[in-house]
Amino acid sequence: MQQRHVMRMPGPGAAFEACDEALPEPGPYQLLIAVSACGVCRTDLHVCDGDIPARYPIIPGHEIVGRVVATGAAVTEFRPGDRVGVPWLGGTCGRCAFCRSGRENLCDAPLFTGCTIDGGYASHCLADARYCFALPAGLDDVAAAPLLCAGLIGWRALRLAGDGRRIGLYGFGAAAHIIAQVAVAQGREVYAFTRPGDGRGQEFARSLGCRWAGGSEEAPPGLLDAALIFAPVGALVPLALKAVAKGGRVVCAGIHMSDIPAFPYADLWGERSILSVANLTRDDGRTFFAAIAGMRVKAVTHVFPLAEAGKAVSAVRDGMVDGAVVLVP
Repeated sequence: MQQRHVMRMPGPGAAFEACDEALPEPGPYQLLIAVSACGVCRTDLHVCDGDIPARYPIIPGHEIVGRVVATGAAVTEFRPGDRVGVPWLGGTCGRCAFCRSGRENLCDAPLFTGCTIDGGYASHCLADARYCFALPAGLDDVAAAPLLCAGLIGWRALRLAGDGRRIGLYGFGAAAHIIAQVAVAQGREVYAFTRPGDGRGQEFARSLGCRWAGGSEEAPPGLLDAALIFAPVGALVPLALKAVAKGGRVVCAGIHMSDIPAFPYADLWGERSILSVANLTRDDGRTFFAAIAGMRVKAVTHVFPLAEAGKAVSAVRDGMVDGAVVLVP
């Protein structure tokens, strides 16, 4: 009997359990995928900590790159041997008002990879072929993995920010360091906000083309057209509001955030707005990969073996590395 190796989270706050189990059979629309790389996203921390609704026990991981081993009977778009990417959005109902109006990211009955269905902290995983992406040939597996969420969520947040020229990024981690490169390639000015005193992170931001980098409590050298918040810290929202010009947008890009403290209405006045990003759509994936095809965008990655999933999650939690963390079976 063929087996797979998995790192399973039995419940919120628990340690990972490593185990071997029978290789699953793909359903009609599913792919059985041999995982070659799986990014560690900050959302994985919220799954591990119980900050967001999840199904336990769960195999986390939703930035998956791998090769198709077997396909379900109804799959037509992929064949064994194809390289695919598996994102956070693992399935939708297709029937609710949101799905029918092109807003599947707001589906009333969604499935989320590594949260409500098992994900990629494993040697093999199952995924619905209809929600997987073919990946550009120029990206290696490890570099491609963070693009499946950090890149896609950053892209959706940037699109919601509008066409503003001066963009601020609060929390310069996996998502921000990717979308900073995209925004610079688009000809925008990018301003990076890190944890106070994080000189290493600020230098990292400048090395990727950011016009300015400083602590989150600092004012940028001029008002911004939009601010994207990737750190799950509600206190950043009032700070970002003060940093944007009239008509500016503050986009909260995380799935979970601590409470936003009270702030004066004057800081919101002037037709400033606060938006949130909820999940992603398949169109986000198609447009993102098309957009970066002519750009020199590369995720900076730090690789951990699958057996060290706990250490990898801690590295993200503690901000120990610049860029993205990726698990390799």
